[in-house]
Amino acid sequence: MTAVSSQPKIAKPKVVDQLMLIDGKWCHSVSGKMFDTVNPATGQVICRVAEGDKEDINLAVAAARRAFETGPWSTMSAAERGRILYRLADLIEKNMLELAALESLDNGKPLADALAADLPLVIKCYRYYAGWADKNHGKTIPVEGDFFCYTRHEPVGVVGQIIPWNFPLLMQAWKWAPALATGCTMVLKPAEQTPLSALAVAKLAHEAGIPHGVINVVPGFGPTAGAALTSHMDVDKIAFTGETTTGQLIMEGAARSNLKRVTLELGGKSPNIVFSDADIDDAVEGSWFGLFFNQGQCCCAGSRLYVEDKVHDQFVEKMLAKVKAQKMGDPFDQGVTQGPQVSAGQRDRIMGFIDSGKAEGAHLLSGGGRPQGPGYFIEPTVFTGVEDHMRIAKYEIFGPVMNILKFKDADEVIRRGNNNFFGLAAAVWTRDINKALKVSNQLRAGTVWVNCYDVFDAAAPFGGFKMSGLGRELGEYALQNYTEVKTVYMALGK
Repeated sequence: MTAVSSQPKIAKPKVVDQLMLIDGKWCHSVSGKMFDTVNPATGQVICRVAEGDKEDINLAVAAARRAFETGPWSTMSAAERGRILYRLADLIEKNMLELAALESLDNGKPLADALAADLPLVIKCYRYYAGWADKNHGKTIPVEGDFFCYTRHEPVGVVGQIIPWNFPLLMQAWKWAPALATGCTMVLKPAEQTPLSALAVAKLAHEAGIPHGVINVVPGFGPTAGAALTSHMDVDKIAFTGETTTGQLIMEGAARSNLKRVTLELGGKSPNIVFSDADIDDAVEGSWFGLFFNQGQCCCAGSRLYVEDKVHDQFVEKMLAKVKAQKMGDPFDQGVTQGPQVSAGQRDRIMGFIDSGKAEGAHLLSGGGRPQGPGYFIEPTVFTGVEDHMRIAKYEIFGPVMNILKFKDADEVIRRGNNNFFGLAAAVWTRDINKALKVSNQLRAGTVWVNCYDVFDAAAPFGGFKMSGLGRELGEYALQNYTEVKTVYMALGK
């Protein structure tokens, strides 16, 4: 991911009240309830959105089941599914400015980041899996005896998908693209904080030619719509990206219902390790981006920044200069690099962590406050003197709070880096190839970046060790999430 400091001038979109999508129809919820979605830069209501509940999830799952059992999506040629996915990618690209503006309005991320980072990755993801649609094939197996044996990769069926609020468009693409390529049908519950872009892409999906019932979008809340989707007896697989405690509830709901397949991409507390032989300027730039990008609201943020003691003071001086140059403000303003947190609740949660860091003895060097005025903003914050036992060093903050810890050598930092219940990502900054290989091989993380941070590609898998999740998204590996392998034996010569 990369961010830019300039952007075309785009007006904030005006949004009317939004309905949900079930079986190709835009409809109110069964209860008629609606909820507000809020602009986090101002705290003002953008529009009202239909609020789904158990009854709406039941209708959406039934529509997805009919679409799966009767076709035409699961029964059409794989090549045709690929062509439709390419058309969807083209439509997203055509509407890129409007989608980026909608994302920034609803989420609060700088418009420049939505345009330069999020949307290009969204488009590439759909195109990548469009290419996979007719290549997800099985094998012929030379078994003993007079038999012809082969495997088929068949769609898992009806898939429930729950996505977070930090990268709504991107997480929708990570879920939809492989599921659509393999022939599944879906019910998506977007995060209640950011439902607008998911609904906009659903309209484009129908324009691209995806048949009615294949995709269904039910906005709502976790304890109601999310729980109903997780525990539904006619959902074959659930895919979730979000917070670890919620992931545990989803696994429990899946187990207590029909043992549906589960994949989880959960939280992180990723160690970002800077050795004294690194290019310090590059490490500062990469570490700043690895923590403050998207207001720190990244599951893989480098939120445990270990700096070797020999260069600690030099690194901190350079980092402080970088952080103090941050421009915070309205996501639609030119040059803004930090927008608001997504909600008042998220802002208050982060402030609680900042208070605990000060109380536990960490040194607050920059930020730590809430600026005057509307919106859910937090000053970019830097702590030094952080120790592993502190709350800010142990738990996921999900905000613009940088914690800098000292270390002495590779063995020590590997041990400390692994001493956490998360294992999503990590980074190593060094010019020594042997050291880079040793540390990256021994860190217990699903992704390790060497002399870079937040590099993503649709072809490379992403997921976590330990309590950071189950399964992998992106790449060929993600196809396994949405397929069942069937073995066929055929007797010969009988």
